[in-house]
Amino acid sequence: MQSMKFGLLAAAMVCELSVAAQAADCRKVTALGQNFTHDTAELFSTNALKNTLAGQGRVGKGPVQTTCDKGSAMTTCYSSQMACIGATPKACLGPWLCF
Repeated sequence: MQSMKFGLLAAAMVCELSVAAQAADCRKVTALGQNFTHDTAELFSTNALKNTLAGQGRVGKGPVQTTCDKGSAMTTCYSSQMACIGATPKACLGPWLCF
């Protein structure tokens, strides 16, 4: 009985550590896009997010969330998504051009 309790406790700890290790590889990544029009600023922010994830070797998980703020002359949009390590990093020149 004692060894069975110990075995269950050990299995629970291994599962907990495994989940913690997987969570450590994931983070929320945010990218910024700015332009005169709302649609173009949103396009810039989502493309910057996509290329930033590719450059870091991350794979997006879940939906992309985009919020925009209209300034006096420019619209600024922020796109964010949870992303985990899981791809080969690509060579990028900033957030706009990846090979």
